[in-house]
Amino acid sequence: MKKTLLVSDMHCSNCAMNIESLEDDLPGVKSISASYQKGQMVIEFDETRIEIDTIIAAVKQKGYTAVLT
Repeated sequence: MKKTLLVSDMHCSNCAMNIESLEDDLPGVKSISASYQKGQMVIEFDETRIEIDTIIAAVKQKGYTAVLT
């Protein structure tokens, strides 16, 4: 499954890289592409292994606010 989340509090490429690093931490996440210019992240994940709420919570732990579009 592929979802787009708004992350309006990213300010630079380091913010985007910080969010993309969640890919290694979350089982079931196949890919994360974050863009601070667009203020969003596109995440591809296996919905049978991880829920979107878990992903949003992990983004929050990194210090950012993710909102499902």
